[in-house]
Amino acid sequence: MGLEQIVNTSLVESMKKGDKIRTETLRSLKKSIIEFKTSGVGHDMTPDDELKILNSAAKQRKDAIEMYKQAGRVESAEKEESELKIIQEFLPKQLSVEEVTAIIKNIMTANNIADMKDMGKLMGAAMKELKGKADGSVVQKIVKELLA
Repeated sequence: MGLEQIVNTSLVESMKKGDKIRTETLRSLKKSIIEFKTSGVGHDMTPDDELKILNSAAKQRKDAIEMYKQAGRVESAEKEESELKIIQEFLPKQLSVEEVTAIIKNIMTANNIADMKDMGKLMGAAMKELKGKADGSVVQKIVKELLA
């Protein structure tokens, strides 16, 4: 079952239960799916496209949480955190920092990367390998630590 069907089914369930935040979040995801379908991409939604939609929605929530916390708007930040948790239910399980570090070390060894001048090369290979499995900011932080 694709993301669209899962979101639609979950949306109906949350509406029946009266779960306002879950309903709003799922409607937001459904809107993103509809925007993709009407964008004229010329192909059906692939698992990669689904992942992009989910990651984009999660990143929006993370950015909003950070801004609300800086502005001292705790209640709004908590709402965004609730929405982020709902979105993460649809994302693949995220790898731990230790698992990500091990994968990046393997990439470094396989590609003979040892210093900062090859950071772009390492980031590209790491993000390709870890797509959907780890947050980009976490990968970047680990890459910088390993190359420093």
